[in-house]
Amino acid sequence: MDQGSAPKISFVSLGCPKALVDSERIITRLRAEGYELARKHDGADIVIVNTCGFLDSAKQESLGAIGEAMAENGKVIVTGCMGAEPEQIERAYPNVLSITGPQQYESVLDAVHRALPPVHNPHIDLVPPQGIKLTPRHYAYLKISEGCNNRCTFCIIPKLRGDLVSRPAGDVLREAEKLVAAGVKELLVVSQDTSAYGVDMKYAPSPWKDREVRAKFLDLSRELGELGAWVRLQYVYPYPHVDEVIGLMTEGKVLPYLDIPFQHASPDVLKHMRRPAAQDKTLARIKSWREQCPDLTLRSTFIVGFPGETDSDFQYLLDWLDEAQIDRVGCFKYESVAGAASNAIENPVAEEIKTARWNALMARQQKISAQRLKRKVGTRQQVIIDEVGSTVAKGRSKADAPQIDGSVYVSSRRPLKTGDIVTAKIERADQYDLHGSVAGF
Repeated sequence: MDQGSAPKISFVSLGCPKALVDSERIITRLRAEGYELARKHDGADIVIVNTCGFLDSAKQESLGAIGEAMAENGKVIVTGCMGAEPEQIERAYPNVLSITGPQQYESVLDAVHRALPPVHNPHIDLVPPQGIKLTPRHYAYLKISEGCNNRCTFCIIPKLRGDLVSRPAGDVLREAEKLVAAGVKELLVVSQDTSAYGVDMKYAPSPWKDREVRAKFLDLSRELGELGAWVRLQYVYPYPHVDEVIGLMTEGKVLPYLDIPFQHASPDVLKHMRRPAAQDKTLARIKSWREQCPDLTLRSTFIVGFPGETDSDFQYLLDWLDEAQIDRVGCFKYESVAGAASNAIENPVAEEIKTARWNALMARQQKISAQRLKRKVGTRQQVIIDEVGSTVAKGRSKADAPQIDGSVYVSSRRPLKTGDIVTAKIERADQYDLHGSVAGF
């Protein structure tokens, strides 16, 4: 590093949106201290890798990213979920400078300061009030809590990130207000268990503007809905009080979209998974939600090949999908993770059966998705533009979260900008995406 020039850091962020928020916080602090971000490892003074440790495949990806950083740079600081159990990293790469777990921002900063002291210049070290974001300017992830109180047998997140710790509602709303003021048009509310928000604080109220707001899923959603941005609720467990939020969707306060990780439908498999919430009444509740809010989009994730899953359990899941008509589905083949209680469950499912079930579920879901999207042909949908092309722009409707759902491809006579929200007339649909033309701004 040249004398007096800003120290440069290369940053790799792996894993889920919750980890991306952690990365944004670390980068914001570093930029405030005068550090610059480098585009390549070999041009940087140091590399930070924010790891994911949820599945063995994610751990392998994390180890690969650390190895790449070591080869191209040699000075590497490791943080994130995999850092909570550092032995595997230490064995593979004993020369990394530091290993810390998730949310340990101060430890990461300390490690950076030790290896690369800051060169602070108050005249040029300017950070926008909303902080540094790693997402495009028009949408942002808003993390409302850390950790999780559930003990699902396939998951080690509570071991990695601890029990639920909610942020005061006032703090969340102040962050959201800054983001909207900076041009964010869509707030994606994330946590490990969004609908459990505030239970650890006994829903304690905190000051917001001229009033007190309880740390409660419904109250927070209502206040976020007043900020003038799209509000999308993700990672919502189907506790009974989720029913109350449907009213906010019918009023147009929050998007008519729920991301609920059901994971399965068979009562026996759910019992082995130790899933929270009253999943036995789910179909009746979905029916009721859609009666109240016909535009509601449901997204979910499922695991096939969980230990002990029988042919009849899987058939139950397929039949349930036909009845539930979930709009968007992600499916994972079960992977054993070191430290997960599910490893001890008898009758593991063979890999070829897992693959066959995954293919069968995705084929079934593709038909459901195509049918549900076909109903939108001829309708007008609001679309937020993510990417601009010469004649066709790529965006998302209120039914589509970034990265995980489908897209809406729209043609327009006048040029569009990233972040524009337009009205599009839907002209055709395929299995996952919609196509149309701009009908208004």
